[in-house]
Amino acid sequence: MSNLPNCPKCNSEYTYEDGSLLVCPECAHEWSPGSSLEVDEDEKVVKDANGNMLRDGDSVTVIKDLKVKGTSSVVKIGTKVKNIRLIDGDHNIDCKIDGFGAMKLKSEFVKKA
Repeated sequence: MSNLPNCPKCNSEYTYEDGSLLVCPECAHEWSPGSSLEVDEDEKVVKDANGNMLRDGDSVTVIKDLKVKGTSSVVKIGTKVKNIRLIDGDHNIDCKIDGFGAMKLKSEFVKKA
């Protein structure tokens, strides 16, 4: 019997090889056996304005002056935001900005710092 690893998604032991990929018959997840850096399919994929992948805890920089809804203040271009959290929705970054407090941003208006 071969020594194939369990499925990284559902932990099934019934995996099999299909060409250069490993396949799980229970959840239909496919992965390459040599890849140690797996991207979970359930994980949110959020990219900044330059196409870099963002993760929880990253620092980003605002690339455009952003008007704050309900006030006359503006988040200026170049404002650095530390320790972001990724969330679901149209505004997919939750953060705290010095001088403004808790705020939600769109990933298309930031770049990874």
